[in-house]
Amino acid sequence: MIVSRSTVAHGIWGEGCDAWELLASPGLSVKHERMPPGAREVRHHHAQAEQFFFVLSGALTMEVEGKTHRVAAQHGIPVAPGLRHQAINDGEEAVEFLVISVPPSAGDRIEGA
Repeated sequence: MIVSRSTVAHGIWGEGCDAWELLASPGLSVKHERMPPGAREVRHHHAQAEQFFFVLSGALTMEVEGKTHRVAAQHGIPVAPGLRHQAINDGEEAVEFLVISVPPSAGDRIEGA
């Protein structure tokens, strides 16, 4: 089956951020997310999920275990299970990116420092 943002579930999270669930299977989750300028997610980690963030457009600031990484369009960053992280859009334009999680991160998110 072919999927697109117009054919899959859409949700809003955080500070006006969008998420489209492109794939949700027992072993893999792929989401297309959009963060407006100034938005940030709550710092958190996952007990089991390994994640890979791949920036489609704009630039994403990823804080991972206290270290800040600027991820430009067409680049990605892996985040291993247990590492505390936070996605931040501190730019002047929206950033769009894919979040790939193995296994899916639903129910595996632990918030806090």
